[in-house]
Amino acid sequence: MASLFSKIVNGEIPCYKIAEDENYLAFLDINPVAKGHTLCIPKKEVDYIFDLDDESLSGLSLFSKRVAKAIQHVIPCERIGVTVIGLEVPHAHIHLIPINNLHDMNFEKPKLKMESGELSMLADKIAKQF
Repeated sequence: MASLFSKIVNGEIPCYKIAEDENYLAFLDINPVAKGHTLCIPKKEVDYIFDLDDESLSGLSLFSKRVAKAIQHVIPCERIGVTVIGLEVPHAHIHLIPINNLHDMNFEKPKLKMESGELSMLADKIAKQF
């Protein structure tokens, strides 16, 4: 059965798209820990990030770097934090999170509540910087 992220890649489930190329997709997390929290995924469904072949892993990293720079142009922050947890959805993904301190990346804190219109406008602003 296809993962939630594969369904997004296939257009079966909508997303707030930031960037896309033939191999990778970046979209806003709909349950963000910070405004601008973005997920970068390979379009090819692979559960564990370190099971990606070397070319795909390096490509995902370089794609994520470009996305992070676009986020930083839109969201005032000290840095873009990067984490790979990979337990929530069985599809390799990188979290890019605007941060000002270490606690901004705490996944146990309550998630932000953002309206669809706000997510859409934010995605458009970041996409224009990509």
